[in-house]
Amino acid sequence: MKIKSWMFQEKGAPMVLAEREQSPGPGEVLVKVVGCGVCHTDLGFVYDGVPTRHELPLTLGHEISGNVIEAGEGAGDWVGQAVVIPAVIPCGDCAACEDGQGSICPTQVFPGNDVHGGFATHVIVPAVGLCPVPDLSDSEINPAGMDLAGLSVIADAVSTPYQALLRSDLKPGDLAVFVGAGGVGGFGVQLAAAMGAHVVAIDVDSNKLEALADCGAHLRLSAKDNDFRALKKGVKDFAKEHGINTWRWRIFETSGNPIGQATAFGLIGKGSFLGVVGYTPKKLELRLSNLMAFDATARGNWGCLPEYYPAIIEMVLKGKIKLEPFVERRSLDTINETFEAVHAHQVSRRVILTPKA
Repeated sequence: MKIKSWMFQEKGAPMVLAEREQSPGPGEVLVKVVGCGVCHTDLGFVYDGVPTRHELPLTLGHEISGNVIEAGEGAGDWVGQAVVIPAVIPCGDCAACEDGQGSICPTQVFPGNDVHGGFATHVIVPAVGLCPVPDLSDSEINPAGMDLAGLSVIADAVSTPYQALLRSDLKPGDLAVFVGAGGVGGFGVQLAAAMGAHVVAIDVDSNKLEALADCGAHLRLSAKDNDFRALKKGVKDFAKEHGINTWRWRIFETSGNPIGQATAFGLIGKGSFLGVVGYTPKKLELRLSNLMAFDATARGNWGCLPEYYPAIIEMVLKGKIKLEPFVERRSLDTINETFEAVHAHQVSRRVILTPKA
Protein backbone atom coordinates (compact mmCIF):
# COMPACT_ATOMS: atom_id res chain seq x y z
CA MET A 1 0.00 0.00 0.00
CA LYS A 2 1.27 3.46 -0.90
CA ILE A 3 0.75 5.77 2.07
CA LYS A 4 0.88 9.54 1.70
CA SER A 5 1.69 11.33 4.92
CA TRP A 6 2.97 14.62 6.26
CA MET A 7 6.42 14.17 7.77
CA PHE A 8 7.66 16.16 10.77
CA GLN A 9 11.40 16.62 10.16
CA GLU A 10 12.68 19.16 12.64
CA LYS A 11 11.50 21.57 15.31
CA GLY A 12 9.62 24.57 13.95
CA ALA A 13 9.91 23.51 10.31
CA PRO A 14 6.90 22.94 8.02
CA MET A 15 5.86 19.33 7.57
CA VAL A 16 6.54 17.81 4.18
CA LEU A 17 4.28 15.53 2.15
CA ALA A 18 5.92 12.19 1.42
CA GLU A 19 4.99 8.75 0.17
CA ARG A 20 6.06 5.33 1.40
CA GLU A 21 5.09 1.73 0.79
CA GLN A 22 4.11 -0.28 3.84
CA SER A 23 1.94 -3.28 4.67
CA PRO A 24 0.61 -4.49 8.03
CA GLY A 25 2.63 -7.17 9.78
CA PRO A 26 1.35 -9.97 12.04
CA GLY A 27 -1.27 -8.64 14.47
CA GLU A 28 -1.43 -5.29 12.68
CA VAL A 29 -4.07 -3.55 10.57
CA LEU A 30 -4.02 -0.93 7.86
CA VAL A 31 -6.57 1.79 8.55
CA LYS A 32 -7.78 4.26 5.94
CA VAL A 33 -7.88 7.51 7.88
CA VAL A 34 -11.06 9.58 7.75
CA GLY A 35 -10.13 12.04 10.51
CA CYS A 36 -7.22 12.92 12.79
CA GLY A 37 -7.42 15.57 15.50
CA VAL A 38 -4.74 18.17 16.19
CA CYS A 39 -3.65 17.92 19.82
CA HIS A 40 -1.63 20.10 22.18
CA THR A 41 0.90 17.22 22.31
CA ASP A 42 1.48 17.54 18.56
CA LEU A 43 2.25 21.22 19.06
CA GLY A 44 4.71 20.29 21.80
CA PHE A 45 6.64 18.12 19.36
CA VAL A 46 6.68 20.73 16.59
CA TYR A 47 7.22 23.96 18.49
CA ASP A 48 8.57 23.13 21.94
CA GLY A 49 11.12 20.50 21.05
CA VAL A 50 9.42 17.74 23.05
CA PRO A 51 11.23 14.62 21.79
CA THR A 52 9.33 11.88 19.99
CA ARG A 53 10.15 8.30 20.91
CA HIS A 54 10.59 7.42 17.22
CA GLU A 55 13.44 9.15 15.45
CA LEU A 56 12.60 11.87 12.94
CA PRO A 57 11.27 12.19 10.31
CA LEU A 58 7.92 11.01 11.67
CA THR A 59 4.25 11.41 10.81
CA LEU A 60 2.45 12.88 13.83
CA GLY A 61 -1.22 12.52 14.83
CA HIS A 62 -2.80 10.28 17.45
CA GLU A 63 -6.53 11.14 17.46
CA ILE A 64 -7.50 8.83 14.61
CA SER A 65 -10.66 7.28 13.23
CA GLY A 66 -11.06 5.32 10.03
CA ASN A 67 -11.84 2.03 8.35
CA VAL A 68 -9.73 -1.13 8.44
CA ILE A 69 -9.01 -2.14 4.84
CA GLU A 70 -6.19 -4.65 5.24
CA ALA A 71 -4.83 -6.85 8.03
CA GLY A 72 -1.78 -8.88 8.83
CA GLU A 73 -1.75 -12.45 10.09
CA GLY A 74 -4.12 -12.98 13.03
CA ALA A 75 -6.04 -9.72 12.55
CA GLY A 76 -8.23 -10.55 9.57
CA ASP A 77 -11.49 -10.25 11.51
CA TRP A 78 -11.01 -6.48 11.61
CA VAL A 79 -11.18 -5.93 7.84
CA GLY A 80 -14.21 -3.78 6.94
CA GLN A 81 -14.64 -2.48 10.51
CA ALA A 82 -14.89 1.23 11.33
CA VAL A 83 -12.67 2.04 14.32
CA VAL A 84 -11.36 4.64 16.68
CA ILE A 85 -7.67 4.00 17.37
CA PRO A 86 -6.67 4.55 21.01
CA ALA A 87 -3.96 7.16 21.47
CA VAL A 88 -2.14 4.77 23.79
CA ILE A 89 -2.22 1.11 22.76
CA PRO A 90 -0.96 -1.30 25.47
CA CYS A 91 0.37 -4.68 24.37
CA GLY A 92 -2.10 -6.58 26.58
CA ASP A 93 0.35 -9.33 27.53
CA CYS A 94 3.09 -7.88 29.73
CA ALA A 95 3.20 -7.83 33.54
CA ALA A 96 1.92 -4.23 33.65
CA CYS A 97 -1.04 -5.01 31.37
CA GLU A 98 -1.92 -8.18 33.24
CA ASP A 99 -1.91 -6.14 36.46
CA GLY A 100 -4.33 -3.56 35.05
CA GLN A 101 -1.57 -1.00 34.44
CA GLY A 102 -1.78 -0.78 30.66
CA SER A 103 -1.18 2.97 30.70
CA ILE A 104 2.44 2.29 31.64
CA CYS A 105 2.92 -0.74 29.39
CA PRO A 106 6.61 -0.62 28.44
CA THR A 107 5.89 -1.70 24.85
CA GLN A 108 2.79 0.45 24.32
CA VAL A 109 2.28 2.01 20.88
CA PHE A 110 1.50 5.72 20.69
CA PRO A 111 0.70 6.61 17.06
CA GLY A 112 2.54 9.74 16.01
CA ASN A 113 5.16 9.13 18.67
CA ASP A 114 6.28 5.49 18.60
CA VAL A 115 5.14 4.85 15.01
CA HIS A 116 3.89 6.93 12.09
CA GLY A 117 0.59 8.56 13.01
CA GLY A 118 -2.65 9.71 11.48
CA PHE A 119 -1.79 12.86 9.52
CA ALA A 120 -1.83 10.61 6.51
CA THR A 121 -4.07 8.75 4.09
CA HIS A 122 -3.49 5.50 6.00
CA VAL A 123 -1.95 4.33 9.26
CA ILE A 124 -0.68 0.94 10.44
CA VAL A 125 -1.27 0.04 14.09
CA PRO A 126 -1.63 -3.03 16.28
CA ALA A 127 -5.10 -4.58 16.16
CA VAL A 128 -5.08 -5.14 19.90
CA GLY A 129 -7.08 -2.43 21.67
CA LEU A 130 -8.88 -1.08 18.60
CA CYS A 131 -12.32 0.28 19.41
CA PRO A 132 -15.02 -0.82 16.95
CA VAL A 133 -17.55 1.80 15.92
CA PRO A 134 -21.13 0.59 15.44
CA ASP A 135 -23.25 1.29 12.37
CA LEU A 136 -23.56 5.07 12.37
CA SER A 137 -26.37 4.97 9.80
CA ASP A 138 -28.66 3.41 12.43
CA SER A 139 -30.52 6.30 14.07
CA GLU A 140 -31.33 4.19 17.13
CA ILE A 141 -27.62 3.60 17.73
CA ASN A 142 -26.56 7.08 16.66
CA PRO A 143 -29.35 9.55 17.50
CA ALA A 144 -26.75 12.34 17.73
CA GLY A 145 -26.01 11.87 14.02
CA MET A 146 -22.24 11.66 14.41
CA ASP A 147 -19.98 10.74 11.51
CA LEU A 148 -16.80 8.68 11.78
CA ALA A 149 -14.42 11.62 11.27
CA GLY A 150 -16.04 13.48 14.15
CA LEU A 151 -15.36 10.58 16.50
CA SER A 152 -11.59 10.85 16.01
CA VAL A 153 -11.13 13.28 18.92
CA ILE A 154 -12.43 10.62 21.30
CA ALA A 155 -8.98 9.05 21.02
CA ASP A 156 -7.44 11.62 23.35
CA ALA A 157 -9.43 14.79 23.94
CA VAL A 158 -12.41 12.88 25.34
CA SER A 159 -10.98 9.58 26.54
CA THR A 160 -8.10 11.05 28.55
CA PRO A 161 -10.28 13.17 30.89
CA TYR A 162 -12.69 10.22 31.12
CA GLN A 163 -9.97 8.00 32.58
CA ALA A 164 -8.87 10.81 34.90
CA LEU A 165 -12.43 11.13 36.18
CA LEU A 166 -12.68 7.38 36.80
CA ARG A 167 -9.38 7.43 38.67
CA SER A 168 -10.61 10.26 40.87
CA ASP A 169 -13.53 8.10 42.02
CA LEU A 170 -15.91 10.95 41.16
CA LYS A 171 -19.41 10.40 42.53
CA PRO A 172 -22.69 12.22 41.88
CA GLY A 173 -22.83 15.40 43.93
CA ASP A 174 -19.04 15.80 44.09
CA LEU A 175 -17.27 18.96 42.94
CA ALA A 176 -15.27 18.75 39.70
CA VAL A 177 -13.05 21.72 38.86
CA PHE A 178 -11.34 21.97 35.47
CA VAL A 179 -8.49 24.43 35.14
CA GLY A 180 -8.36 24.89 31.39
CA ALA A 181 -11.69 24.62 29.58
CA GLY A 182 -10.62 24.15 25.98
CA GLY A 183 -10.18 20.80 24.25
CA VAL A 184 -9.50 18.14 26.87
CA GLY A 185 -10.81 20.32 29.68
CA GLY A 186 -14.01 21.22 27.85
CA PHE A 187 -14.84 17.60 27.18
CA GLY A 188 -13.92 16.81 30.78
CA VAL A 189 -16.50 19.37 31.92
CA GLN A 190 -19.18 17.59 29.91
CA LEU A 191 -18.16 14.16 31.15
CA ALA A 192 -18.14 15.25 34.81
CA ALA A 193 -21.57 16.83 34.45
CA ALA A 194 -22.91 13.68 32.78
CA MET A 195 -21.58 11.72 35.77
CA GLY A 196 -23.59 13.91 38.14
CA ALA A 197 -20.95 16.28 39.47
CA HIS A 198 -21.24 19.99 40.21
CA VAL A 199 -18.78 21.44 37.71
CA VAL A 200 -16.58 24.54 37.73
CA ALA A 201 -14.67 25.62 34.62
CA ILE A 202 -11.73 28.02 34.82
CA ASP A 203 -10.04 29.54 31.76
CA VAL A 204 -8.51 32.74 30.44
CA ASP A 205 -10.72 32.61 27.33
CA SER A 206 -14.26 33.87 28.00
CA ASN A 207 -15.49 32.43 24.70
CA LYS A 208 -14.48 28.93 25.73
CA LEU A 209 -16.22 29.39 29.06
CA GLU A 210 -19.45 30.62 27.50
CA ALA A 211 -19.45 27.75 25.03
CA LEU A 212 -19.75 25.43 28.04
CA ALA A 213 -22.63 27.33 29.66
CA ASP A 214 -25.16 24.83 28.32
CA CYS A 215 -22.75 21.88 28.32
CA GLY A 216 -22.19 21.21 32.00
CA ALA A 217 -20.18 24.14 33.38
CA HIS A 218 -22.38 25.19 36.28
CA LEU A 219 -19.91 27.89 37.32
CA ARG A 220 -17.50 29.59 34.93
CA LEU A 221 -14.62 31.64 36.26
CA SER A 222 -12.32 33.82 34.18
CA ALA A 223 -8.65 33.48 35.07
CA LYS A 224 -8.05 36.61 33.00
CA ASP A 225 -10.38 38.79 35.07
CA ASN A 226 -9.73 37.21 38.48
CA ASP A 227 -6.52 36.65 40.42
CA PHE A 228 -5.90 33.37 42.22
CA ARG A 229 -7.45 34.57 45.47
CA ALA A 230 -10.68 35.50 43.70
CA LEU A 231 -10.74 32.19 41.81
CA LYS A 232 -10.31 30.21 45.01
CA LYS A 233 -13.03 32.22 46.74
CA GLY A 234 -15.36 31.55 43.81
CA VAL A 235 -14.75 27.80 44.04
CA LYS A 236 -15.13 27.75 47.83
CA ASP A 237 -18.36 29.76 47.75
CA PHE A 238 -19.80 27.47 45.06
CA ALA A 239 -18.83 24.37 47.05
CA LYS A 240 -20.33 25.82 50.23
CA GLU A 241 -23.56 26.66 48.40
CA HIS A 242 -23.90 23.02 47.40
CA GLY A 243 -22.69 21.56 50.69
CA ILE A 244 -19.58 19.90 49.22
CA ASN A 245 -16.73 19.30 51.65
CA THR A 246 -13.12 19.59 50.43
CA TRP A 247 -12.60 15.81 50.50
CA ARG A 248 -15.20 15.62 47.73
CA TRP A 249 -13.33 18.08 45.54
CA ARG A 250 -11.91 16.64 42.31
CA ILE A 251 -9.59 19.15 40.64
CA PHE A 252 -8.26 18.56 37.13
CA GLU A 253 -5.37 20.45 35.58
CA THR A 254 -6.13 20.43 31.85
CA SER A 255 -4.50 23.65 30.69
CA GLY A 256 -0.98 22.34 30.11
CA ASN A 257 0.27 25.70 31.31
CA PRO A 258 2.51 26.47 34.34
CA ILE A 259 0.12 29.13 35.65
CA GLY A 260 -2.80 26.75 35.26
CA GLN A 261 -0.88 24.03 37.05
CA ALA A 262 -0.07 26.37 39.93
CA THR A 263 -3.72 27.38 40.12
CA ALA A 264 -4.94 23.79 40.21
CA PHE A 265 -2.43 22.83 42.90
CA GLY A 266 -3.37 25.90 44.94
CA LEU A 267 -7.03 24.86 44.99
CA ILE A 268 -6.29 21.65 46.88
CA GLY A 269 -8.01 21.40 50.25
CA LYS A 270 -8.19 18.75 52.94
CA GLY A 271 -8.63 15.34 51.36
CA SER A 272 -8.92 16.73 47.82
CA PHE A 273 -7.87 14.92 44.65
CA LEU A 274 -5.79 16.54 41.92
CA GLY A 275 -5.66 14.94 38.48
CA VAL A 276 -2.77 16.17 36.33
CA VAL A 277 -3.91 15.81 32.72
CA GLY A 278 -2.34 18.76 30.87
CA TYR A 279 1.33 18.73 29.83
CA THR A 280 4.04 21.36 29.59
CA PRO A 281 7.81 20.84 29.42
CA LYS A 282 8.26 23.91 31.62
CA LYS A 283 9.16 23.52 35.28
CA LEU A 284 7.04 24.73 38.16
CA GLU A 285 7.89 25.51 41.77
CA LEU A 286 5.37 24.09 44.26
CA ARG A 287 5.18 23.43 47.98
CA LEU A 288 4.70 19.69 47.69
CA SER A 289 4.15 19.40 51.44
CA ASN A 290 0.62 20.70 50.89
CA LEU A 291 -0.29 17.15 49.87
CA MET A 292 0.99 15.91 53.21
CA ALA A 293 -0.58 18.69 55.25
CA PHE A 294 -3.99 18.29 53.58
CA ASP A 295 -3.81 14.50 53.32
CA ALA A 296 -4.58 15.10 49.65
CA THR A 297 -3.84 13.08 46.52
CA ALA A 298 -2.26 14.08 43.22
CA ARG A 299 -2.17 11.67 40.30
CA GLY A 300 -1.02 11.93 36.73
CA ASN A 301 -2.95 10.50 33.83
CA TRP A 302 -1.44 9.09 30.64
CA GLY A 303 -3.98 8.40 27.92
CA CYS A 304 -6.91 6.04 28.45
CA LEU A 305 -7.15 2.28 28.58
CA PRO A 306 -8.80 0.85 25.44
CA GLU A 307 -11.44 -0.99 27.47
CA TYR A 308 -12.99 2.37 28.43
CA TYR A 309 -13.53 3.52 24.84
CA PRO A 310 -16.83 1.74 24.05
CA ALA A 311 -18.61 3.46 26.94
CA ILE A 312 -17.37 6.85 25.72
CA ILE A 313 -18.54 6.19 22.16
CA GLU A 314 -21.96 5.22 23.46
CA MET A 315 -22.21 8.46 25.45
CA VAL A 316 -21.25 10.51 22.39
CA LEU A 317 -23.62 8.72 20.01
CA LYS A 318 -26.48 9.19 22.47
CA GLY A 319 -25.74 12.91 22.71
CA LYS A 320 -24.70 12.91 26.36
CA ILE A 321 -21.36 14.39 25.28
CA LYS A 322 -21.47 16.96 22.49
CA LEU A 323 -18.56 17.01 20.07
CA GLU A 324 -19.77 18.96 17.05
CA PRO A 325 -19.98 22.41 18.71
CA PHE A 326 -16.35 22.04 19.76
CA VAL A 327 -14.67 20.69 16.63
CA GLU A 328 -14.07 21.90 13.11
CA ARG A 329 -12.92 19.99 10.05
CA ARG A 330 -10.17 21.09 7.71
CA SER A 331 -8.45 19.39 4.81
CA LEU A 332 -5.28 17.52 5.70
CA ASP A 333 -3.54 19.57 3.01
CA THR A 334 -3.85 22.62 5.30
CA ILE A 335 -1.78 20.97 8.04
CA ASN A 336 1.02 23.54 8.17
CA GLU A 337 -1.30 26.56 8.14
CA THR A 338 -3.54 24.85 10.68
CA PHE A 339 -0.67 24.11 13.07
CA GLU A 340 0.47 27.72 12.86
CA ALA A 341 -3.05 28.98 13.58
CA VAL A 342 -3.59 26.62 16.52
CA HIS A 343 -0.17 27.49 17.94
CA ALA A 344 -1.01 31.20 17.67
CA HIS A 345 -4.31 30.62 19.55
CA GLN A 346 -6.29 31.71 16.51
CA VAL A 347 -8.49 28.61 16.61
CA SER A 348 -11.02 28.02 19.38
CA ARG A 349 -12.22 24.55 18.40
CA ARG A 350 -10.50 21.18 18.14
CA VAL A 351 -9.39 20.81 14.53
CA ILE A 352 -9.94 17.49 12.75
CA LEU A 353 -7.83 17.09 9.63
CA THR A 354 -9.48 14.98 6.94
CA PRO A 355 -7.59 13.40 4.01
CA LYS A 356 -9.02 13.75 0.52
CA ALA A 357 -11.09 10.75 -0.51
